[in-house]
Amino acid sequence: MPRYSEDRKADVLKKLLPPQNRSDLSVSASEGISDVTLYSWLKQCRQQRMPVPGNRTTGEDWSPEAKLPVAIETALMSEAELSAYCREKGLYAEQMQRRK
Repeated sequence: MPRYSEDRKADVLKKLLPPQNRSDLSVSASEGISDVTLYSWLKQCRQQRMPVPGNRTTGEDWSPEAKLPVAIETALMSEAELSAYCREKGLYAEQMQRRK
């Protein structure tokens, strides 16, 4: 099993987030990383309470370091854009409103 550096993991996981929003399977295929490995990395991120695609934790569970980029990214979004963002991230719009 290959070992990946933390920088490599971060670069791959960034492709799943805005502005790229690529699917997990397309990232897995293009990067030559098994989908099992990618899902394992996503699970580790969730355990660290980082917002990642498919994350079902509540906003209250996030660390301040995880909340800040989301707050900055969504600050100027319209209601429709915020709804789309929430769907992509597995969040509820109400959680975003409580964050403000």
